[in-house]
Amino acid sequence: MENGLREMEKEIREFSGATLTYKSFETNDAKVRYYTGLPSWHILLALHVYVEAALFGQHCRLSSFQQLMLTLMRLRLGLHLEDLSYRFGICLSTASRIFTHTIDVLFLYLKVLIKWPERDVLRATLPLCFVKHSPSCVVIIDCFEVFLERPCSLLARAQTFSSYKHHNTVKYLIGITPQGSVSFISQGWGGRVSDKRLTENCGLLDNLLPGDTILADRGFDIKESVGLYCARIQLPAYTRGEKQLEAISIEQTRNIANVRIHVERVIGLLRQKYSILSATHPIDSVRCTNDSTPQLDKIVNVCCGLVNMNDSVVPFD
Repeated sequence: MENGLREMEKEIREFSGATLTYKSFETNDAKVRYYTGLPSWHILLALHVYVEAALFGQHCRLSSFQQLMLTLMRLRLGLHLEDLSYRFGICLSTASRIFTHTIDVLFLYLKVLIKWPERDVLRATLPLCFVKHSPSCVVIIDCFEVFLERPCSLLARAQTFSSYKHHNTVKYLIGITPQGSVSFISQGWGGRVSDKRLTENCGLLDNLLPGDTILADRGFDIKESVGLYCARIQLPAYTRGEKQLEAISIEQTRNIANVRIHVERVIGLLRQKYSILSATHPIDSVRCTNDSTPQLDKIVNVCCGLVNMNDSVVPFD
């Protein structure tokens, strides 16, 4: 009985190893999309070539490609490290070390993909829906939250409790261009923080120039802060205290909603492609490391960079 189980485990390990090699993914776009969230084999290959040199030096029998795949599979499918250790035939501590190291590498190499674009580039490639309704728009902003384990400290518990999610969370401000790419992602804040305070203190406003327009939802009451940069913010019309909105306000609100919804589509794509963002993360993931960036912040940044390697959700015409 025991020998039979050992043989079965050996067969499973050998089968998994055979299906997760370089050759098994080569030219197989459907498999690449399922395991990594990237659109094609050529994009995955380009990413591997880009980070390959930085992945050497890990003392394990996995190739640099398999180390990358282990990390992308955890991000994409939300697999536990125990699962990945069995799939790749390595011990749990090695799988954990590979994931941590590869996330560090991807965080450093993919931050160039999350960039505030130049205004002339932005205007030259502005989608038609923005040309009609908000030609001076440079960014659409919104917040999203990632679940966190309940802290032991009462202060930390209070700072991270989100009344919206009814859970302890870490909140991020995300900004996307009218073209649909992620151009800004903040550091993680406790889920209790308001959208207004997060936006005013995360550094996003420092990117504004006179004449710029931000699109946001009603919770972002930052008109005065944006005005200090000679920019403006477009929000849907408030209905509180109003019996009926004027026709022009209804039309403006509808137009704003038609273009602002793209940031929600990007957040949805982010969560859909990378299931790790829908998991509940341990407290250790938000503790600062030697480089002062918590692992959860690195994971969120990497996922945003990977989403920018996909096709845009915003139609150009």
